[in-house]
Amino acid sequence: MKAIISGGGTGGHIFPAVAIAKAIRKKDPNAEILFVGAIGRMEMEKVPQQGFEIIGLPISGIQRRLTWKNLLVPVKVIRSLIKARMIVRNFKPDIAVGVGGYASGPLLKAATAMGIPSLIQEQNSFAGITNKLLAKRVNKICVAYEGMDRFFPAHKIEITGNPVRPELKNIVLTKEEACHHFGLDHSKPVIAAVGGSLGAASINQAVQYFAPFWVEKGWQIIWQTGKNFDVDPLIAQLPGVVISPFIIEMNMLYAASDLVISRAGAMSIAELCAVGKPAVLVPSPHVAEDHQTHNALALVRKEAAVLIKDHEIMVELGKCVGNLIQNDSLRAQLASNAHLMGVLDADERIADIVFELARKI
Repeated sequence: MKAIISGGGTGGHIFPAVAIAKAIRKKDPNAEILFVGAIGRMEMEKVPQQGFEIIGLPISGIQRRLTWKNLLVPVKVIRSLIKARMIVRNFKPDIAVGVGGYASGPLLKAATAMGIPSLIQEQNSFAGITNKLLAKRVNKICVAYEGMDRFFPAHKIEITGNPVRPELKNIVLTKEEACHHFGLDHSKPVIAAVGGSLGAASINQAVQYFAPFWVEKGWQIIWQTGKNFDVDPLIAQLPGVVISPFIIEMNMLYAASDLVISRAGAMSIAELCAVGKPAVLVPSPHVAEDHQTHNALALVRKEAAVLIKDHEIMVELGKCVGNLIQNDSLRAQLASNAHLMGVLDADERIADIVFELARKI
């Protein structure tokens, strides 16, 4: 088996790509896997850390503001298409996989033009531009949500779910063990607030405002701020508040928490469903086609999460968190419904389709 996996730009694309690669290696330990990313994007650092080779394309997206850099985009696209074709010709893959992001466009276009079997994975409930453009060219489209035939040809769609990190499958940690790890009291409620690796400004500002009130009620907080937020020193000194720019042990965070406040990225939602946690989702307003709101609504419609609009968080978060923390049955209902939407073997399902398309089974 020789597979090319392309895409990236954010953790929401990179984590699924790596999970798919590891599932392929699990089925065939001798599989040759080559990643193709975009030069200067985070996949060029994160993928090698996971033990996989990656080649970068000189591709970038169009800036939403007026800038001279947009004049270079057509040149970068042409150069990327030429380089992608060379990569495919030299590597001779049995299968090409696209996970979304800038690099997957040129690579999948080159691969399909050369007759290589291919599939794309769409993490969100609202399809991205690159995947919509590639849909007619690929053999299969792996999705996480129902109703994606409004974007893609129905006969190509496979509902597989989104791959989650292995350590989040079947967490056996107790709340007591996880709270001990963070130095918290397991007998008290724990609110987790996460906004992704870069943080979420509105969530951070709201948590900083409400933290003293929550602590006064005897509630505890695990707060992942991201690397760009300066916490008020007075808030950092509050008892029962754990603050970190980035938390690696997400299994510990989920096991310790009674409620999670989070953005509504596809991978965040996949994780919340996999571990079955009640969540307050605050979709980012700064993403293409407002896809985080569509992701969140997919859970809200099944009573599996609560949604707060980003611009309303300072008004609504305190009341919402209070209602949920003090209502055990409502939290249990949200958690149960979320868990029903969770998929633990998405990476294996996608790997099976990879091998089937590559005619290796």
